[in-house]
Amino acid sequence: MLNFVARRLAAGAVLLFVISFLSYLLLSVPHLDVGRQLLGSGAAQDLVDAKNAELGLDRPVPARYADWLAHAVRGDLGTSWFTGEDVRQAVGTRLPVTASLMIGVLLVTAAVSLLLGVWAGVRRGPADRLVQMLGVAGYALPGFLVTLVIVVVFAVRLGWFPAIGYTGLTESVPGWLSTITLPVLSLSLAGVAGVSQQVRGAVIDVLRQDYVRTLRARGLPPSRILFRHVLRNAAAPALTTLSLQFVGLLGSSVLVEQIFGLPGIGSMTVTYTTRGDIPVIMALVMVTVVLVVAVNLVVDVLIGWLNPRARSV
Repeated sequence: MLNFVARRLAAGAVLLFVISFLSYLLLSVPHLDVGRQLLGSGAAQDLVDAKNAELGLDRPVPARYADWLAHAVRGDLGTSWFTGEDVRQAVGTRLPVTASLMIGVLLVTAAVSLLLGVWAGVRRGPADRLVQMLGVAGYALPGFLVTLVIVVVFAVRLGWFPAIGYTGLTESVPGWLSTITLPVLSLSLAGVAGVSQQVRGAVIDVLRQDYVRTLRARGLPPSRILFRHVLRNAAAPALTTLSLQFVGLLGSSVLVEQIFGLPGIGSMTVTYTTRGDIPVIMALVMVTVVLVVAVNLVVDVLIGWLNPRARSV
């Protein structure tokens, strides 16, 4: 297992390096006149050129990337070109918001998908058709429309939850729950639609296997067969789909954070990308990649624990 984890960590480090280089290259292609944006449209050209030189924008892109990478590996992500904030501190204050949102979505998606998928896979008939209909509806309905309906119903009409704003977990646990519930709900619907279908299909496939019929013939209780044998072998496809859903959630969180007024890295990405603030954007890219690698590592470890044959892949 240790060799398995080491291989996954090495692959994640290579992925982090490749994406950081490609991101820096793509951000440098559209040559934004950052100096002009900072000093204003009426600034003299020599002052603009001096500002761009101060930021290092007159140097070749590979040299700038090498300088950024040398500082990044030491934990120095630089300062924002537009606000002068320390990038690590600015991202660090917003990361817990997005992290709590993502963790909540993953937990809700995993729990609800497991219940619906197992229910549909074991109790074929009306239950199965109902879960399939819910899955199709979850895929078909646009995410922004679902989010707006949730806000109108639960925040505006019923007044059960606040429509916008965020309360930190350290400030008030009830306040945090009230501000995070609707965003988690809106992001979880599409994930439940996909993962529950994978759980359903995997459970049905495993129940058709010969060894399950043998276990039934030996007189083992259905609950023991389900929880000890069926779910263990059906978990891998569901975990893989859940990890893929997480990648999509990071993109969807941008819209959700904007709608609910959450000060997370999703809304931060929109603000700083339009400015062309490369130090902040690169930090956000790295945080996103690290989150994706970490989630995939956890999923790979779980799959390797459930299925030892997967460790050799």
